[in-house]
Amino acid sequence: MTSELTFVRKTGADIAEVFDDLAKLRIAVFRDYPYLYEGSVEYELGYLKTYLQSERSFLFAVYDGDKMVGATTCIPLQDETAEVRKPFEDAGFDIGTICYFGESILLSAYRGHGLGHRFFDEREAHARNLGVFETCCFCSVDRGDNHPLKPSDYRPNDAFWLKRGYRKEPALQSTMEWPDLGETTSTPKTMIFWTKPLNH
Repeated sequence: MTSELTFVRKTGADIAEVFDDLAKLRIAVFRDYPYLYEGSVEYELGYLKTYLQSERSFLFAVYDGDKMVGATTCIPLQDETAEVRKPFEDAGFDIGTICYFGESILLSAYRGHGLGHRFFDEREAHARNLGVFETCCFCSVDRGDNHPLKPSDYRPNDAFWLKRGYRKEPALQSTMEWPDLGETTSTPKTMIFWTKPLNH
């Protein structure tokens, strides 16, 4: 990893300015287990549209020269899509007090240098600065214990998330769809949420 990394922050519609870079990075990183995402720009456009329509959405990106090598996003939960809001609405949460954290993605060559913590720091700071959120959350895909494409050396991020103060909430689950590697049609995936109180 070079020492010439630069950092970019964007909010709302301005996130569109780095759309191409973000789409390429998401497609590259999410190909790996456990997401196994057969990415397409068309799918990415649909995903990004939600963030562009929210004035309070946020992106923090890391560049090495002119290449985006890492990125993370967050958005008020009430501005997210129905499948993301639903488990919280069904459980009786006030979704106006929750900030949803989207992806936290980093090319493998840049891992192990503290950027994962930086991503959470940036999102939590953004959520606090907005002054209305009591909780932050994110979700991760559940592939089960015996997926045939699970690498023998795979280590989930659970320990890292627990260290950050997040708690896994098996009762809060959603279903998202995307095409797996080698597939052309989207199939449903179980997503499990993690939450953390956001102390002001």
